[in-house]
Amino acid sequence: MATPLSAGRLVAALRAEGCDVHEVSGWRTNNRNHKGPWGPVNGVMVHHTVTGPGTDVVSLIYHGHSALPGPLATGCITKDGMIHLTGNGRANHAGGGDPDVLAAVVNESYGSYPPPTREHEGSPGAVDGNARFYGWECENEGDGRDPWPRAQYLAMVKATAGICRAHGWSAKSAVGHLEWSDWKPDPRGFDMKEFRSDLAACLGLPAGVWEGDDEPMPQYVNLGIADPYELAPGVWDSIELTAEWTDETGDHATEGSVFARGPARFTGSVSLRFDGLPAGCAVQARMSEFQGTEHRVDHPIHEIVATDGDTFAVVPLTKRLTSGRSMRVRLLNQADVPITVTSVVLTALVWKEG
Repeated sequence: MATPLSAGRLVAALRAEGCDVHEVSGWRTNNRNHKGPWGPVNGVMVHHTVTGPGTDVVSLIYHGHSALPGPLATGCITKDGMIHLTGNGRANHAGGGDPDVLAAVVNESYGSYPPPTREHEGSPGAVDGNARFYGWECENEGDGRDPWPRAQYLAMVKATAGICRAHGWSAKSAVGHLEWSDWKPDPRGFDMKEFRSDLAACLGLPAGVWEGDDEPMPQYVNLGIADPYELAPGVWDSIELTAEWTDETGDHATEGSVFARGPARFTGSVSLRFDGLPAGCAVQARMSEFQGTEHRVDHPIHEIVATDGDTFAVVPLTKRLTSGRSMRVRLLNQADVPITVTSVVLTALVWKEG
């Protein structure tokens, strides 16, 4: 058991873990303390919000709704990984739960999971979780299909670690709402056993060091051409990627031909469409490495042979780039006449290295 953290200590604990913290105006005095005790506290409870795009989820968690007044949690963790602090004290998030679960959390005495819960709000023998748990409401539709972005999941672990570290608790002081109340399914989309494993790894390192698995999440790149262009015969020509729909790596210069820079590895494809290529003639496509503006290495050729009408092809893109190298896609028109490149759509997942 522990005395709840003050607002200032909570903010300091979260920032020490490397969390991005947004203090919602008024959060330090926003609570339900007039309805019952706040503390002693025993743990942190994780929830999903059951909200979709277009919902002002932070406002919802701060203010609540007609059936349940706010705050609905200590904070709301949005998909971008921001921790929005919405309440300082008792909040309407946990409700009634199982005293056996509470005892297991207090004693940190269970294995992979707390004992099965057999209680819920209003059931005989239920105990008040709003008095005992900090709560994170985490933005998610709660259908088991809505993804948990890496930035959000890391923030959830780090925010929980901040509280646990401040109180001297282990990872077993964190539970999901479904482990507290037999009415509740949240959080859906990941397993609390794995969450506690990540939390333990975070707590096993100094504050602010843990960044998740060694394997980073890939970044998405989606580029193409804004307008058709002419491809002259007989010369290798880099595709100028003039349309940028998504460039999470930031490696593509505006209207540049580079789609990845090392050190990195990537996988994806480029879809091509040509007009005016005579039947039986070919366009060759290949990846080429550059260092600055200097051409360094060519990779194997993919040959695209025309049939009647427009010609279509999908060329795979999979390689590893060393530091200082960049990758482009180059085309060679082997016909005797100019042709038109009418469409280019490049999609790739890029893993940054080193």
